[in-house]
Amino acid sequence: MTVRKGDTLIFDTPPVIRVWASAGGKKEAEGPLAEGFDLLFPDASFRSCKWEQAESILQQKCVERCLKKAGLDPDQIDLAFAGDLQAQCTASNYTMRALGAPYAGLYGACSTMAEGLSLAACFAAAGYARQVLAFTSSHFCAAERQFRTPLDYGGKRPPTAQWTATAAGACILSPGGSGVSVHSVTLGRVQDYDVHDISNMGAAMMPAAVSTLVHHFEDTDSVPADYDAVFTGDLGEVGTGLLHRQMHAEGYDLTNHRDCGCLLYNVARQQVQAGGSGAGCSAAVLCAYVLPRLADGRWKRVLFLSTGALMSQTTYLQGESIPGIAHAVELRAQNGADGVREG
Repeated sequence: MTVRKGDTLIFDTPPVIRVWASAGGKKEAEGPLAEGFDLLFPDASFRSCKWEQAESILQQKCVERCLKKAGLDPDQIDLAFAGDLQAQCTASNYTMRALGAPYAGLYGACSTMAEGLSLAACFAAAGYARQVLAFTSSHFCAAERQFRTPLDYGGKRPPTAQWTATAAGACILSPGGSGVSVHSVTLGRVQDYDVHDISNMGAAMMPAAVSTLVHHFEDTDSVPADYDAVFTGDLGEVGTGLLHRQMHAEGYDLTNHRDCGCLLYNVARQQVQAGGSGAGCSAAVLCAYVLPRLADGRWKRVLFLSTGALMSQTTYLQGESIPGIAHAVELRAQNGADGVREG
């Protein structure tokens, strides 16, 4: 039976992430995690003349690889949770148009992967679905055009800005079997510390990361040292520094913390300013880096948290502040796990 403690759901019989897949573009192929990706593409257009359509193609390639690894046809998926950064989650909508499976669309901004995993785990654990798909993506060109300025404008990016990943990640969860276990999920609360700078997502999302981490540790009677690693979604270098400072003030030592926005790229060499961002950032790092290490036993227990900034282009132009949200998923290796990643 699933037990609720505070903001955390703890599964008595943990559901399992059976398989996963990751896909990325040219910049991701030049980054330090390139070897872990299932698919990498040199052209961000994916043979499309539209950036928005290109992102959907990226998603479809990633989902197709995930289904192939699971040995499943699309009609064997009981339910899909998916979303992206585009208005009305159009990239995911068009992906699901092609897939044809039951679909629940999500918008958690860059927190979408952890949100989708959390909901998929709940449905699998409750027996509502046996094959649950969770995926998300982002695309640098589509996101920049929607949230900031057209690419040909040529505006200078400040040091606090982050590079929206052209990447996708997909997972298939089941009530049981081999893979990586989901032991608990902590659903976040919206936090707003009155940050207005759209080029400083790390500062805007950091309070939500702190809130969810503190709630998780209190709910599960755990501390960061109980985990091999604590991952945050895409705070980047600026947000990571702020996170460590605030968590220290809360009484927590985060020496085993790693941020997906700092891992996906080589910040010193790739001209990504403060690091990576976008819904595809944490999704790709999860599927290309975190899950393989849990599957082969290098890690035993990991806390994975994705953070999201919940503004829109309209609210930003109206002078609104930027609310943040974060969701956390506790992942554990299974005894004797030999991994499920191909290649």
